[in-house]
Amino acid sequence: MTTTPKSLRIGTAASWWGDRVDPARLIAETCDLDYLCFETMSEVTISSAQVTKRRNPSFPGYDSFLDQRMQAVLPGCLKRGTKITSNQGWINPTGAAERIVHWLRHFGAKGVKVAAISGSQITDRLYGMNTTLFENGKPTSSLGDSLVSAEAYLGAEPILKALQQGAQIVVSGRCADPALYLAPMMHSFGWKPTDYEMLGRGTGIGHLLECGPQITGGYFADPGFKDVPEPWNLGYPFAEVLSDGSAIIGKPDGTGGLISERTVKEQLLYEIHDPANYITPDVVVDLTGARISQVGADRVRVDGISGKPRTDTLKVSVGCLEGWAIEEMLFFAGEGALDRAMLSKRILEERFRIIDLKAQEVRFDLPGLNAIHQGIGPDLASEPYEVILRASVKTASLEEAQKVGSEFDAMGVNGPGMIGKRAPRLDRVREVVGVMSTLVPRDQVTPRIDYFVS
Repeated sequence: MTTTPKSLRIGTAASWWGDRVDPARLIAETCDLDYLCFETMSEVTISSAQVTKRRNPSFPGYDSFLDQRMQAVLPGCLKRGTKITSNQGWINPTGAAERIVHWLRHFGAKGVKVAAISGSQITDRLYGMNTTLFENGKPTSSLGDSLVSAEAYLGAEPILKALQQGAQIVVSGRCADPALYLAPMMHSFGWKPTDYEMLGRGTGIGHLLECGPQITGGYFADPGFKDVPEPWNLGYPFAEVLSDGSAIIGKPDGTGGLISERTVKEQLLYEIHDPANYITPDVVVDLTGARISQVGADRVRVDGISGKPRTDTLKVSVGCLEGWAIEEMLFFAGEGALDRAMLSKRILEERFRIIDLKAQEVRFDLPGLNAIHQGIGPDLASEPYEVILRASVKTASLEEAQKVGSEFDAMGVNGPGMIGKRAPRLDRVREVVGVMSTLVPRDQVTPRIDYFVS
C-alpha cells in the first residue's frame, strides 16, 4: 500500500535559459530534495530555436546548456534519489532525453528511466484551426510564409503520467512553467486533475519557484530601499510543500540573498495580470486570498491560494519572421560630447535619406540620458561628460539593414571629431523573430511520451 507523504521538498535549478549553473549544483547536493525542476524557456526560446535549426541543421534543438546542467546536478540527484522535471527539450525533447541518458551512463547510473514529452508543436496544423491572433485580431493564416513555429502550452498531466509510469527524469518541450512543479505534487499527494482547489495551490507554489533567484533577492535589490545581502552569491529556492497545498519557501544555508515577505509578494504578482484569474493549462488560480508570513530566517510560509476549473483552450505562442534589425553605437567624451552626438544623429538621418534607406522603424536614443524614458525624463542639470548615440533600425530585408552598418562604419572618418565606435559591423545584423499568441481547443493538442532507460 502506497503511503501519501506529509510533505515534499521541491527545488529550482534554473529560471531561464541563461541562468547560472553553480547554484543548481549546490541545491542538488545539499538540500535533500525530492524533486529538482529546470525551467529554461521563455516566449521566444522556441522560435529562436527553430530559426537556429534552419540556419544550422546540426543544432540539436534542446537547451544548449543541457550538458553543463546535467553534469552539475546528476551526481547529487543520483546520490540522494532526487527526481528531475525539466522543459529543456525545447523543440527536440527526445533528443534531450537521449542526451540525458548519455550523462546518466557517464556517471554509472543504470536502469534510470527518462521520459520525453512532445506534442506541443502544432506549427503544421495551426492554420487549419481557424484561430485569431491576440495582438492584431487577424486570423493566424494572415502570417503566411512568415510563420516559424506554433507551440501550445502543455500542462502537468503528461508529466504526471510519466512519473506514474516510473520515470525518474522527465523532459518536455513547451509547457506552463508552474506545471513542472505541480506534477510532482499531484503525483506525491494523489491530487487529481479535477482537484482544482489543490491544483490552484500547487500552481501558486510553482509560480513562486519558477523564476528561481527572483524570490531569493534577484530582480529585487534596490540599494537603500531593498538591500540584499551578498547578491553575488544568490541561492536558488526550494519549497517544503505540505499535502494541503501550503508551503514554506527556503534557500540553501550559507548562500547570499534573502527570502522575505517582500521577495515572495513581488514574485507572487510577477507577470500576473489578474490575481483572481491567473490562467494556466491546469487550473485558473486565485491569488487574492494568499497569506504570506515570515516563519524564520529566510523561511516564508505561503497558504490561502485557491483554484477554479481550467479553460477549454490552450495558449499557443506563435513565432513569425518580422524582418531584420541592427543596433549601432557611437561614443563621445569630454567637452561638447552631447553636441557632437547630436551632430552625428543629424548626419546619419541625412545619410539614411540620401541612400534611400527603406526602414520599418528607426530609433535614436542616448543611453544614460533618454533611452528608457524617452521624452518624459527630467531636463539635464549639467552637460554630460560621456555620451553614447545609439540607433536601432528594423527593416524588411537583410540588404537594407546592412546599409545602416555601412553608414555607421563610415562615421569613423566622416563624422565629428573625437568620435569612438565599435569594430566593423560583422554579425550585428540579426533576423527578428516576433512572438504572438492565440488560443486553440484543448482537444486539438495531443501530448506524446517516449521512454528511454540508461
